[in-house]
Amino acid sequence: MKPEELIDHVIVIATEAGQKIRQIYQQGSFRKETKEDNTPVTSADIAAHEIICSSLKALTPEIPVLSEEAADIPLSERSQWRRYWLVDPLDGTGEFIAGSGDFSVIIALVEHNRPIMGVVYVPMTEVCYYAIAGLGAYKRTLQAELRIHSKQLPKEQDNSLRLAVSRRQDPQSVLKLFNQPKHCELVVLGGAALKSCLVAEGRADCYVRVGPTGEWDTGAAQIIIEEAGGQLMDTELQPLTYNERESLENPNFIVVGSPNLEWDKILAGD
Repeated sequence: MKPEELIDHVIVIATEAGQKIRQIYQQGSFRKETKEDNTPVTSADIAAHEIICSSLKALTPEIPVLSEEAADIPLSERSQWRRYWLVDPLDGTGEFIAGSGDFSVIIALVEHNRPIMGVVYVPMTEVCYYAIAGLGAYKRTLQAELRIHSKQLPKEQDNSLRLAVSRRQDPQSVLKLFNQPKHCELVVLGGAALKSCLVAEGRADCYVRVGPTGEWDTGAAQIIIEEAGGQLMDTELQPLTYNERESLENPNFIVVGSPNLEWDKILAGD
């Protein structure tokens, strides 16, 4: 099936998983454990994982699924995949535990090591961002659906950048990466995918992530920001790669709304 034939089905799957997360969140009682990599996982993560994986396997039994909660698949097996689903059942587990509401469900379709379709569903607002390669990026709410575009700044612009940052991270760890940090206006929000979508819809100019993330955190966000007119790159301004290494951990990365800006000069570098 083509991505445009799959997208509505995937949005339904993401919504069902998100509704389950929302139910657990509002009940306020969930199990919390710590994984081997010292990151938290909750019963909401597992419940969403089970809904998404079973539904995707029913929808496309021929396409393998790589989920954060079942990622121990060696590269020797993954490298044989021409196309696969890349899933983060609950992006922003820390925000879920803290009660901020800033978390999402992420599902991407990756083909030949590049995301070609992505869905980011936000359970607490029931907003859905999605994109298909070559067909644009969109934001769907309960009231409407509209195509989204990142904010394109003039190349010679010297005004402040609106920089999306995590409320759970010291902003100085991000600001030190910029040559003129005083020109950065901070937009605080939780969840990696949500901050990427903020750039995609033009409400922030860039988002820099410093610290560990997995490929499932960026797959859907990458195709959404690209189709909105921006880019997602590592801090050396090189595109992220997918399913090409044994490790599924991303490098530090930056999401930019205006690729035409001289980001090599805006960023401080080493």
